[in-house]
Amino acid sequence: MNKIGFNTLVWSAAVSDELFPILDRLKKIGYDGVECLIGSPDENAYKRLGDHAADIGLETTTVFVVGKDENPVNPSAAIRAKSLDRIKWAIDRAHAMRATIIAGPFHSAHGVFAQHAPQDDEYAWSAEVLHAAGEYAAQAGIVLTMEAVNRFECYLCNTMEQLTRLVRLASHPNVKAMYDTHHSNIEEKKTKDAIHAIAPVLAHVHISENDRGTPGDGHVQWQETFSALADINYNGWLTIEAFSRNDPDFANAIGVWREYSRPWDIAEKGLAFIHKQLGR
Repeated sequence: MNKIGFNTLVWSAAVSDELFPILDRLKKIGYDGVECLIGSPDENAYKRLGDHAADIGLETTTVFVVGKDENPVNPSAAIRAKSLDRIKWAIDRAHAMRATIIAGPFHSAHGVFAQHAPQDDEYAWSAEVLHAAGEYAAQAGIVLTMEAVNRFECYLCNTMEQLTRLVRLASHPNVKAMYDTHHSNIEEKKTKDAIHAIAPVLAHVHISENDRGTPGDGHVQWQETFSALADINYNGWLTIEAFSRNDPDFANAIGVWREYSRPWDIAEKGLAFIHKQLGR
């Protein structure tokens, strides 16, 4: 049975005690879990949030990105070593938060482009880092779920075909893939084909509208998406990821220049929408 989660990025990119009332309300609405971005420097905050979530009966998942100085596909072995250290740091934070999943496009630096199409060497370098990270994650009972994102945010993995290649190269049971409906809406030819292609390594799903607002209000092919997920017997998380300008620094970093929907409208209507789709 699928569990339904909600990503707190619509309110803040920081992990802090200020999220506690949000977690309380998400639980009251009916969510099974909460997802947070790993990146805040206050290491103790992750444990406090994980403890609070557990106390109120919410599970936790996380998302994570790396920057240009810790890029797994940099030709420099020293920078690739830094990337592994940074991913291990994220694994430690996720473990403190009691999370079992770290999702995101940390196979390469977010928003960093080499001005060429992805190279075989880059897939090999990324896979080497991810295999080592998978070894570390296994000790914490965490699965790393790589994300293919659109061409404006990444060049290594835009499609499920590319992502499948990378995960297979990494060759570790704790390195899997995720599917994001927003990015798929931009990059994939056919939703059903993309989901069936990634099925053997799929371990996490983001439910995200084409405009990053309320799921069901845009033009993502939702019926085809949920039908394909049912076809492959996917029983993992369905986590809503939406954005706003509530955290200006984060919004500016990812190109969010306007409000799409009110956060609590997204949470309430999004949950009802997912239940409706699953009911079909």
